[in-house]
Amino acid sequence: MMSNFYLKSTPKTPYINFEGDTGDFRLAGRSIPENSIEYYRPLMEWLESYIDHPAKEINIEARFEYFNTSSSKCLVEMFRLFERIHKDGKSSVYMKWYYEEDDEDMMDSGEDFSLIFGFPVEIIQDTEV
Repeated sequence: MMSNFYLKSTPKTPYINFEGDTGDFRLAGRSIPENSIEYYRPLMEWLESYIDHPAKEINIEARFEYFNTSSSKCLVEMFRLFERIHKDGKSSVYMKWYYEEDDEDMMDSGEDFSLIFGFPVEIIQDTEV
């Protein structure tokens, strides 16, 4: 049984909630921390231990308003861990990437991620905003 990982959002950092047992992983908000590597380090360390015993299915839901370049690099590194889990057959990984109607940059980011990673990425126009 895995623990959960949770960080509440701030004006500069996203809400992060990963329920280890169910494999439900949610990210939402803005990611413009002063130091992205330091901000995402606890999550990356948690994920490094999680990949040994992941849930059978991992569902990632990403609803970013904005993220800066350094956050993007951290997200890529994080999604690479999920890709490893998926390719090893330890878990089926799926991602839903949401973007707001007029936010072409966020839509493009989702499309880029769908091309980069070896797990399914569904790009969805967010109607909940």
